[in-house]
Amino acid sequence: MLIGYARVSTADQNLALQHQSLKAAGCEKIFDDTISGTKVDRPGLTKALEQLRAGDTLVVWKLDRLGRTVKNLIDFTEQLHNDGIGFRSLTDQIDTTTPAGRFFFNIMASLAQMERELTVERTRAGLAAARAKGRVPGRKRLMTESKIASAKKLLDGGIAPTDVARDLGVSVPTLYRWLPATNR
Repeated sequence: MLIGYARVSTADQNLALQHQSLKAAGCEKIFDDTISGTKVDRPGLTKALEQLRAGDTLVVWKLDRLGRTVKNLIDFTEQLHNDGIGFRSLTDQIDTTTPAGRFFFNIMASLAQMERELTVERTRAGLAAARAKGRVPGRKRLMTESKIASAKKLLDGGIAPTDVARDLGVSVPTLYRWLPATNR
């Protein structure tokens, strides 16, 4: 039996392409997760593994949907192999039910890890370059200096914190993060 596993990292991403490919490959059951690949606890993957029996094959759309490090991927597929379970990656055209497929898998796992490490390296370099130019990465602060000054005046004037937060367009916890009650 072919059992599929699909994963996306965020709720903004869509599982439809992976589901469609897994169904076209003949997967009878498909399990999925919306969670980072770096997370160890993936409920959908756990359910898929519970369904697999000797002679079955776990199918993924792409190798990186399963794991991020070579060691993790190799350990994972080694365990599947020891349990008599095959592994297929559709996009990477890997099928570990054959010796050549197992060899190719090891090469592709190494390339996937290298790609991930290069992405992290480029991201860090980009953030460092942005900081060097005086840009601060991430979301813009909700509480500007003028909002903080306004909030102080309103709070000192006896206005309730919930009203001040609402007027400034922030939550009460955000207001207190910038103006702790103990500092007034």
